[in-house]
Amino acid sequence: MRRTVLKFLSIAALAFTLSPAAQAADQVRVVYHVADGIDQASRAMANIRNHIRGDPDSRIVVVALGEGIRFMLKGATERNGRPFDAAVTALKAQGVEFLVCNNTLTAHNVPASQLLPEAKLVQAGVVEIARLQAKEGFVYLRP
Repeated sequence: MRRTVLKFLSIAALAFTLSPAAQAADQVRVVYHVADGIDQASRAMANIRNHIRGDPDSRIVVVALGEGIRFMLKGATERNGRPFDAAVTALKAQGVEFLVCNNTLTAHNVPASQLLPEAKLVQAGVVEIARLQAKEGFVYLRP
């Protein structure tokens, strides 16, 4: 009887280890906080590309607020003139989520229609960052 129970527990542990729930628990979750404008956004995009190369299974969320929303606006370019939209589209295709603070849009009188289509609005960027850290176990990075 004891062997049967131990065998069952071993099989159950192995099944859990291979389950999607266990794999999701092992997934690194990172929130990138972009608040300082174009130069910081350029660094963040480079960091994220490197991050994905190093750990393609990571879940990455970018939260833009303050001057950090600028790279998520249609027509935004890096200092070298390269547009952000292609990079954002490519990273979105790799699973990166882009969130923009609606409070910032309101404060800066920027209509949501000016955002890149990959952007998703959240009411308050700082609240979303705190929620991701406290409730979903995200690691905080500010490039």
